[in-house]
Order: sequence, then C-alpha cells, then structure tokens
Amino acid sequence: MKSRFIPYANTPGRLLAQLCGDTMVVIWSFVWALVGLAVHSAVSTIADVGRQVQGGADGVADSLKSAGHSADRIPLVGSTVSEPLTAASKAALDIAGAGHNLDTTASWLAIVLALAVAAPPTLGVLVPWLVLRIRFVRRKLTVGALAATPAGAQLLALRALANRPLGRLAAVTPDPVGAWRAGDPHAIHGLAAIELRSAGMAVRKR
Repeated sequence: MKSRFIPYANTPGRLLAQLCGDTMVVIWSFVWALVGLAVHSAVSTIADVGRQVQGGADGVADSLKSAGHSADRIPLVGSTVSEPLTAASKAALDIAGAGHNLDTTASWLAIVLALAVAAPPTLGVLVPWLVLRIRFVRRKLTVGALAATPAGAQLLALRALANRPLGRLAAVTPDPVGAWRAGDPHAIHGLAAIELRSAGMAVRKR
C-alpha cells in the first residue's frame, strides 16, 4: 500500500504531532469510560438492593402462602388462621413487586447516568478529532494524486504561491512567480514540494 493512503503524515514532525494527539484522545476517552463505569457501578448498587428485596419477599410470600394452605386444613379454625397468612403473603408479593420495579428503574438509571456523564466529554473530543483526521486524509489523497501529474504539480505550485509564507517561497527561487510563469521545472517542483509538505507528505529530492 502506498504511503499516501496511510492516514498519517509522512513528515516526521507532523507524524509525531498526530501520534501524540491520537494518544491523548485515546487516554481521554479511556479515562471518561472509566468514570462512566464507576457511575454505572455506583447506581447499580441500588438495583442490587431491589433484587435482594424481590428475592427475599418472594421467599417470604411462598412460605406464608404454604403456611396458609396448611392452616386451612385445621378443623374449625382453619379458615380463620389461613386468612391472615394469605393476606401477609399478598403483602409480601407487593413488596417483591416494588423490589422488581426498583431493580428495573435503577438498572436503566445506571445506564443513562453513565452515558450522560461519559458521553459529552468523550464526543466533544472525538468528533472534532475525527473531522480533522478525515479532512487531513482527503487532502492528502487529493494532493498526492495531483502531484503525480505535471499539470497537478503546477497547480500545487500555484497554491503554494497563494497560500505559503513569502520566506519559504523565496527559499525556492528569488523570483517564484516569474519562475512559475516561465514553467521552470525546478521551481515548480520546489513550490509543489512546499504544498506537499503542508499536506503531511514527504518529498523525494531530485
């Protein structure tokens, strides 16, 4: 694969800056992912309480229901004894339902809060970074394709004349505009090289 298709600059200084920037983005995203996980874990403890309440209340309800059925078989007073047990079993089921609701609500709340805490700072860095990286890759591909053709090299030299500092232009030739108009291949190559380096591409010396 040709180097111009790699999403990094070929020039050492810019490549180092890109690698440092990518490292910082990864560290930033990792730190906020840990923060989001910590928030999720903290809120999830409430859901654990709800699950424990539900499990305990279900067990109590089953025990009371079984006791009520057994008491109902007692002669004469069976129904009198079983009714409070059955009512207590239903109350335990209500508590179990409340524990289930607490579990469900806290579980969703843990996810929402974790995303609310971690997503904004992460996306606030990732989105601009991704936009800049896509712009860089597109420019690198375009400039590399233009540099492969004589007319494209002249266009890159013209862009350098329009956009780059005068000191860098004068370092190529004392009269960069005149040399470009005359079609001086050495000057055009030097001016195009300035534009290539600005796009993060290394230039081979002739």
